[in-house]
Amino acid sequence: MIDVLNHLLSITTENEVVEFKEAKNQYDKDKLGRYFSALSNEANLKGKPNAWLVLGVKNDKSVVGTSINDNQINEYKAEMANHTSPKLSFAGAHRVKYQSLDVLLLEIPAAPQGTPVSWKGHRYGRDGESLGGLNDYELKKIQSQTQKEDWSAQIIEQASLDDLSPEAITMARKQFAEKNPKLKEEIPTWDNTTFLNKVKVCINGKITNTAILLLGKPESEHYISPATAKISWILKDRDNIEKDYEHFTCPLLLEVENVKAKIRNLKYRYIKDGTLFPDEVDQYDPYIVREALNNCIAHQDYTLGGKINVVEHEDGKLTFANSGTFIPESIEKVIDADAPETNYRNPFLANAMVNLNMIDTIGSGIKKMFVIQKNKYFPLPDYDFSNEKITVQIIGKVVDVNYARKLAELKELSLQEIMLLDKVAKNKSISKDEAHQLKSKNLIEGRKPNYHISSSVATVTGEKADYIKQRGFKDGHYKHMIIDFIQQYGHASKQDIDKLILDILPKVLDEKQKANKLRNMIYTMSKKEKSIENQGTNRNPKWVLSLSKTEKDKNN
Repeated sequence: MIDVLNHLLSITTENEVVEFKEAKNQYDKDKLGRYFSALSNEANLKGKPNAWLVLGVKNDKSVVGTSINDNQINEYKAEMANHTSPKLSFAGAHRVKYQSLDVLLLEIPAAPQGTPVSWKGHRYGRDGESLGGLNDYELKKIQSQTQKEDWSAQIIEQASLDDLSPEAITMARKQFAEKNPKLKEEIPTWDNTTFLNKVKVCINGKITNTAILLLGKPESEHYISPATAKISWILKDRDNIEKDYEHFTCPLLLEVENVKAKIRNLKYRYIKDGTLFPDEVDQYDPYIVREALNNCIAHQDYTLGGKINVVEHEDGKLTFANSGTFIPESIEKVIDADAPETNYRNPFLANAMVNLNMIDTIGSGIKKMFVIQKNKYFPLPDYDFSNEKITVQIIGKVVDVNYARKLAELKELSLQEIMLLDKVAKNKSISKDEAHQLKSKNLIEGRKPNYHISSSVATVTGEKADYIKQRGFKDGHYKHMIIDFIQQYGHASKQDIDKLILDILPKVLDEKQKANKLRNMIYTMSKKEKSIENQGTNRNPKWVLSLSKTEKDKNN
């Protein structure tokens, strides 16, 4: 590995498959993930088996060393595996002694053929040494490397028309007639073989995996094994304990309605106030339920052998989940494009579902789901693409009536801006450009990654107290509190200061970030400002006012 390091250091400048980072004692996991995605994709495009992220070396290639330990490396590995899609991690983490300093060589595998690597739903790439989104040309270049066989179009030689449900075929004829009213008189004259060929469920009269999924008798499911045609509906109470369940199998064309019937779509009553809200609405709009469920069927990766889950929570949440990665770059891209997706996991199945009036290909389905939730002042659909699954959660209620009512008064907000604010409110990451867009309209404040709703929005929405909790106070406020405590009681232990400060630090910080912020604050007060000093030990500090601070106070 010392030869590898020497070779990397000999490169004139950083390139698409080599990145140097100083990282003396730690490295931000989110940044690491973005570089992982970019370097992996670029290695694929350059025909390299791997790329390298070198920690402990500055951009100018001067070696400064790193103290990152094995536990931290294991954390980085787990983080990569949890948030990349497809699920990948480092091919190796090599520690090299160079000029008596430790250097870490993180070996990043090239993206699999035909499958670009994403980090938290976003695909990254590089232009020279600059990090950015994977551009459309590079994306298509990777995706076109292998044309995977369409599982849904595979023919089952042993199966026949007898393995299909007569009731499902009758429903298919009705759905096809609704989709194609000009053929309404002609459709009844077709025999089943002709009809199934024209609706593109069968191929030259032969039964396909799609035909079994949508129209097959329940006992015909074995033909598609190890794939399954199962949808599980599960009801959970407020404590997340399972109360009821039911499994559904082919023909899915008929069973979709039975699954929808299991969902207890109660009426949601708003608090009456003016004309912003109607008196009552369905918790879950029927269009959203239909769209989400049929999307699961169309985009499920049946080669993984999983089933589709529909989990209903008694506290007003509905979750749909199917196996597989999300092929478009992100939900935001889908909504912004508002156009048909160019790549489908199961193109034959998707086309058949279009013909049977189950889904459309105009690209507006997901956007319409967001608009429906927005117009009801419900939280927007929440997508998660981790762990080789596509999960969408629909909330069937207003989480905060006052916030929703006031937010509705900000008529100038676009759907995209409301989506970004929704992500900020859920403590989800947003890109630099997205943050700039919101900041330019004074909608958010804070520094990456700890953004929060701005004071102007908080004022309009009546969330001023929560705004202060999210933003926190300036560091001087906390320092004065520590000084006041020591003046009152003579000294302060670490436990005293933790108890005094940690709970009132910005709400957007997690516990580890709060501890780091407080530790840095104490370091500044003792080493730079010299307002306090430690008369105890490093393990058990006893903080007192420094002599210079005491003398200064006396003079004042």
